[in-house]
Amino acid sequence: MTRGPVHLEVTVGYAVPRAGIPSAVSFRKWVAAALAGRIREANLAIRIVGTREGRALNRHYRGKDYATNVLSFPAELPEGLPDDIRLPLLGDLVLCAPVIAREAREQGKALNAHYAHLTVHGCLHLLGWDHEDPREAEAMEQLEREILAGLGIPDPYLDA
Repeated sequence: MTRGPVHLEVTVGYAVPRAGIPSAVSFRKWVAAALAGRIREANLAIRIVGTREGRALNRHYRGKDYATNVLSFPAELPEGLPDDIRLPLLGDLVLCAPVIAREAREQGKALNAHYAHLTVHGCLHLLGWDHEDPREAEAMEQLEREILAGLGIPDPYLDA
């Protein structure tokens, strides 16, 4: 674990109307919470998209023909960089606003809490966390619970 503050550069782009979508300040707070103690410096972009773009990206990169709530794209650093050069580029997150709004309604969750959860979830993917097997999934979910609790957000895995 790294100690001290995280130096973050978070760019938030809105490809949909911003009404009802959290502010860039909120996204930065959630990213900082997800990365605190895990990385010292990070540069990442968050793009909030509609269903059409979310579906196209999910189809292109994951072969799944539907819009999903969050996609994580870890940075791929160029070949040939000397070992002592470490770029803070972490990657990109894509959040699909209509999917997130629908899920929050269906699950009885506050919309901001659901955005916070998916932002934290996506950041953990950028750090290499995964949920492919049950043990990894449980460890990742527990870490998400702890991070969100620190933000005053209830356990997202409890049934509403």
